[in-house]
Amino acid sequence: MWPRIDGLRALALGTPGELRTRLNTLALSGEKTATAGLTGEYAQENEELEHVGERLALVDDHDALVGIVEITGVEVVRFADVPWDFARSEGEGDRSIEEWRAGHGAYWARQGTPVTDDSEIVCLRFRLVSAEGRVGT
Repeated sequence: MWPRIDGLRALALGTPGELRTRLNTLALSGEKTATAGLTGEYAQENEELEHVGERLALVDDHDALVGIVEITGVEVVRFADVPWDFARSEGEGDRSIEEWRAGHGAYWARQGTPVTDDSEIVCLRFRLVSAEGRVGT
């Protein structure tokens, strides 16, 4: 199971360190309004998919609360079918869907879970509800 903070499931973006700090900064600034995950991660952690209206605790490297987001959309699609408007909403600076796929494919491969065109991707859209403290503190 993923950590809980005050009854909310934790949303830990990316991997600890520089990547998580950057992604949290983007989410807290409102530039990042979406994130992608693998359905296998949910099965591995015995977690259900998020649902519209659910609030999540955005956490730092130490599972400390940095903000609260509310889920505004949930869709499961094949990796090859992730739409550009979703990828752009991730706010990570990708200039095309091909660039997004290359970057995310490489990220998951580094995590030991290579993806194929048929891999199921959980596309989460969210809005920032509140920011707590500062990222990296």
